[in-house]
This record gives sequence, structure tokens and C-alpha cells, in this order.
Amino acid sequence: MELMFEKWAGAVSVLNIGATKEEGGTRAKTIQIGGEKTLPFLFAEGALPHKPVIAFEIWDVPPQDWPGEKDVLSWAEICAKDYGAELLCLRLQGSHPDFGNKSAADQAKLVVQLLKKVSLPLVILGCGDDTKDNLVLPACCEAARGERCLIGSATQDSYKTLTAAVLADGHNIIAESPIDINIAKQLNILISDMGLALERIAVNPTIGALGYGLEYAYSIMERARLAGLSGDKTLACPFICFVGQEAWRAKEAKEAGIEQGILWEAITATALIQAGADLLVMRHPKAIEKVKKYIGGLFRS
Repeated sequence: MELMFEKWAGAVSVLNIGATKEEGGTRAKTIQIGGEKTLPFLFAEGALPHKPVIAFEIWDVPPQDWPGEKDVLSWAEICAKDYGAELLCLRLQGSHPDFGNKSAADQAKLVVQLLKKVSLPLVILGCGDDTKDNLVLPACCEAARGERCLIGSATQDSYKTLTAAVLADGHNIIAESPIDINIAKQLNILISDMGLALERIAVNPTIGALGYGLEYAYSIMERARLAGLSGDKTLACPFICFVGQEAWRAKEAKEAGIEQGILWEAITATALIQAGADLLVMRHPKAIEKVKKYIGGLFRS
């Protein structure tokens, strides 16, 4: 029986993270995500030029709900040298009024130190407090000018300040929407109306960990990817998924020791890869190792 192949009119945009010396930055390499011309791993139907990429999550303060190194710079170096990280995700949790209330100047200084310490491309996240992030993230954008970082997050209620900073300093942006395809599309339109190209947007669909939340997130990601491949350019952006954040706050990840948590994170990641995740932000090196092997196996088939 003859196989039926689907052909798509659209394609996911390619987003570049990090700028080398030749591109005006200081990073050792540029990471590319996106570019799919078919659904995940249907190699016979279209091009899948870039593998999903994993970013090691590091915090500027000691995490309270999961184990991590205390010094962010040494932690970053360990991720790069010992664990072979391709990309780092710096979460500026210490900016939050409840977690240290660090100033914009302090956080910008940390970004400069981190850029000198490691040569990997960076994702830079705020603390989740819109008022504080609107002060801190523009300062960090300026501190990392020319390095083409991925900065987040922009939401429907608070996107203008970050979009302007990203435009001014040559970075990319994370557009965060609450598991809603219509809000995701509208936010991308609002950001692009300010002059930032759709090709410089990564969509954070806000996922759930293994369990009921994962099922719902999977379906939203699938719908968005189908729309993008069908020709809707406002939804043809790569996905970034914060796997570690969601997996390690699930009570099941902590009930039976560290090994169950590692598996919870790894299984959440592998499911989201099948939904179309392009960039996964993860925490535990053992979970990352398992998921890297999984990705390698998929691309050998």
C-alpha cells in the first residue's frame, strides 16, 4: 500500500541565539533552532534541519526547591566544561523583591561577568515580577549588547519595555502566553508591530509537567505548529519549554528520591519534543544526558 505524505505550505522560522566574533559578539558559536517544514520527526515529509537544543538552567541565587551550586559563575563553568552544555539559561530570581531585590546595576554586572566566564550563548530570564523585570531586563540587554541573547519573558500585559530593549541592543525575545493559542498569536502580532521581526521570537506556551497539565500543553503546541506549517507566519515561531521548572515542582518528582525527579524531568522533555519543542530549559545533568541520547536516537533513525 502506498504511503500518503503531507506537504505543508509554511515553515517554522529559524532563530539564531548567540553571536560570534564575526557577527559582532564574543560567543564561541551560534545556536540555531526551528526551521521545520513538517511535524516532529516525519523525516520523509519535509526538512528538520535543527535538532532540539537543551539549555542548562542556572540561577543568580541558590535555588530553594531543587539542588544547585551556590556560586552562579562556577556553576556555569561546570555546565560548560563538565557537562558539555551548548547553551545556558540564566534566571535572575534574585531580582524579585522576595528573593533579594537585587538592583538592575547588580544584575547587569553579573551578566557581564558571566559573558566573560563562559563563551556559550545565553538565555536571560527575569524574576517574574513585571515591575522589577522592566527595570532589570533592559539593563541586562544593554550589558549584553551585540551578543544576540534570548531574553524573556514578554507577556500580553507587559511586553513594550522588553521589546524596545531587545530592539535597541540586538537580542531575541521570549513571548509567553498562558496555554492559549489565540493569546500566543496576538502577542506575536503586538511584538512584531513594534518592529521586531517574527523570526526573532521564541514562543513559551507555558507547559505542564508529566501528568494532566502535559496533555493540555501538548495539544496547544500541536495546534500552533499545525497553524504555522499551514502558512500562518504569526504562529510559525520556535517553541521554548521550561521543563525543569515544571517537572521539579511536581510533588511526584520529589516523593521517591532524586532518581524519580530525574525521570520526571526526562519524560516531560521527551514528550514535549514530540509536540514540537525546539529549546528545552532543563536542570538536572542526568536528566539532560538521557534526553540528549533520546534526541540523538531520533535523528539517527
